[in-house]
Amino acid sequence: MQALLLAAGLGTRLRPITNTVPKCLVPIHGRPLLGYWFDLLLGSDAIDQLVVNLHYFPEAVREYVARSPWRERVNLIYEESLLGTGGTVLANERFFGAGAFMVVHADNLSKFDVRAYLEAHARRPAGCVMTMLTFPTDHPQSCGIVELDESGIVIGFHEKVANPPGNLANGAVYIFEPEILTFLRRLGKPVIDISTEVLPAFMGHIATFRNDIYHRDIGTPESLRAAEIEFTEFARG
Repeated sequence: MQALLLAAGLGTRLRPITNTVPKCLVPIHGRPLLGYWFDLLLGSDAIDQLVVNLHYFPEAVREYVARSPWRERVNLIYEESLLGTGGTVLANERFFGAGAFMVVHADNLSKFDVRAYLEAHARRPAGCVMTMLTFPTDHPQSCGIVELDESGIVIGFHEKVANPPGNLANGAVYIFEPEILTFLRRLGKPVIDISTEVLPAFMGHIATFRNDIYHRDIGTPESLRAAEIEFTEFARG
């Protein structure tokens, strides 16, 4: 399977840290976020190749990848103008081939069993065309909270609301079937957002995989500091 790491964002909520470094290279225990994703995905031997989109401080990302032991399996694509998460998927559809593929928001920090995730997608309920990674959060008001039916299928999505119905959040890691590319093409535009334009169109057709190991959105200086404390065990391992 191939995977796309979305890494082109400006990281405005992490300023002033991101005034001089792209968000995907923000270090945790001295290692950039991208490095953790490379090890997790490519080290699993379940993901063959990665494509990483670039926009903000692209040369810094290129230099980091050039020094990475995974560099032969990482492809870099520069976006002159940001295409949105779904637009980037569509722009790189040739990379994915004819089968399922993974899409990852690389500004999160996560630890999960990649093979178990792929196996869960293979066993997904009939009619589901994607599998979303979910995680329990202590701050549901700041996340996209999902509602599931008895089969673990997403039937509701609540993005950063005051009183969400639970604490199971969207981890912004997906496995998409080719039907998603067909849907993106039919929208007929280059800039597309997964959260607001894709997910709502597939309610009732999104399976889930729960990550109970570790997941955090590194969106603010406060969450970055929390990750430095929480991720110590994994960073040493």
